[in-house]
Amino acid sequence: MDKYFIADFLCFDKIIVEIKATEFIHKNMEAQVINYLKATKSEVGLLINFGEKSLKWKRFINTASV
Repeated sequence: MDKYFIADFLCFDKIIVEIKATEFIHKNMEAQVINYLKATKSEVGLLINFGEKSLKWKRFINTASV
């Protein structure tokens, strides 16, 4: 079975940026970024949410690739 992931942005070939606009950051959104990091062996992932009253973001580090 072929699977593929499409991140919102890939910056400098090592930072995955996932953009959301929801009321809050769900655990499945965090899991999505972690899966992207593992699948691409990227170093850093950012989950940015514009849907809350103020901008919320989380940074994820892929320790398996280090």
